[in-house]
Amino acid sequence: MTGQSAAGAHDDPVAEPEGWWVFRGPSDLPAPPPWRRFPATRGTAPRAPYLLERNEISVVNAALHLHRPLLVTGRPGAGKSSLARAVAEELGLGDVLRWAVNSRSTLQDALYRYDAVGRLREASLRRERETAPRGSARRPRARRTTSAGDIGQYLRLGPLGSALAADRPRVLLVDELDKADIDLPNDLLVVLEEGEFEIPELARLPEHQQEVQVLLSGSRERVTVHRGVVRCAHFPIVVMTSNGERDFPPAFMRRCVRLDLPEPTGDRLRKIIEHNLGERAVAAAEDLIEVFHQRSKTQTLATDQLLAAVHLRISGADLSKEELLAAVLHRLDEPMSP
Repeated sequence: MTGQSAAGAHDDPVAEPEGWWVFRGPSDLPAPPPWRRFPATRGTAPRAPYLLERNEISVVNAALHLHRPLLVTGRPGAGKSSLARAVAEELGLGDVLRWAVNSRSTLQDALYRYDAVGRLREASLRRERETAPRGSARRPRARRTTSAGDIGQYLRLGPLGSALAADRPRVLLVDELDKADIDLPNDLLVVLEEGEFEIPELARLPEHQQEVQVLLSGSRERVTVHRGVVRCAHFPIVVMTSNGERDFPPAFMRRCVRLDLPEPTGDRLRKIIEHNLGERAVAAAEDLIEVFHQRSKTQTLATDQLLAAVHLRISGADLSKEELLAAVLHRLDEPMSP
């Protein structure tokens, strides 16, 4: 199908600018919306501060002063995960360490990973090289390896382990904790309370191998672990998010500072739109805000769905077509039809 035939496929070519038609149309790929710009495309322009009310900022500061985890609850798309990135950026603490929790997640996933199979395979190859006759055609090619006692190359700390082991404060995002197994919050609480954990594979090493360098999550940086124990020098800034799908044990809640992000009202939605898309976008969004407000009374919708609809509107899309609007503002609590 050519661009010319596609141009005749929509009802009113005057209603939608020609640049709106990208797929089977005449335009190049459009610029992404601000929240879909990745590091290579963000440029050097400063980012706008994260949008919070003063009382909400006070709660974040309380968690920072108390060195307690911040439990952020709210509807999907309310900006819970973005808060962790905002804290890291404003305080200059580097990239956020993220642990995305699901029903199969275990505490060890967040603490460390040990590649026992890789270590066994390397040991087997080393023995073959040592026992094969010199000049033998079957002698394996020599490889650069470390000594048999260097277990550190087969260990990598997870996001929580890296946050505890880092030599500077880091921000840890524990995303969607309410999806976890029922025991995980309390298991997590123990580590956060004690600020340390043991790696049994290292604790069993002989005395002369009690200092091992292991990799941090998401980098080639290494830290030294003494006697198999990772102990924090700087308690991380822990931001845990929940969609409110379950309750947490009282002992867990007692040790958290809780921030509830409210369902946005009309005024807050306008602020969110202006914050992300600019002041001119608000004028083009009034009817979409009303539609979003009415539908959210009976359906589960996310705030970023409204932002997506407004971005399409200012890009030239005709959102008076129900099919297109429904594709963006689709309810999140309804299973897809078979």
